[in-house]
Amino acid sequence: MDTFVRRFIIMSIVYLGISSLVGIAMLGSEKAMALKFVHSHLNMLGWVSMMIYGVGYHILPKFMGRAMHSKALGEIQFWMANIGLVAMLLFYTVNVYSPSGALVMVTVAAGVLETVSIFLFFYNMLMTLMTPVQQPQ
Repeated sequence: MDTFVRRFIIMSIVYLGISSLVGIAMLGSEKAMALKFVHSHLNMLGWVSMMIYGVGYHILPKFMGRAMHSKALGEIQFWMANIGLVAMLLFYTVNVYSPSGALVMVTVAAGVLETVSIFLFFYNMLMTLMTPVQQPQ
């Protein structure tokens, strides 16, 4: 298993644990209910998407009987996805408790970074799955 694939899977499990703790905090505190966005994004972009990336990068090329289009793109996507998610949720949380236009702008920029990482996965997987395989002559 490629290192970046293993890291996607490990981080998905970490995000599941963190989102569970945020969920418990939300149950125990009315003020923490403002973190519904954080809780849901930790679950969907953290737990679910990171697991899909890891499993997808590991299994789909094998199903097709070919190499992944670009392991380097997968590695870049790992860092972009994690930096984008953590930055988006961190700056969103700070903005909830201390509102600032600058924090909103940084949160949006982090969301854009996250979205670019999603499109890297989309591109890398489509290139892996749809590129014709050269048949030996």
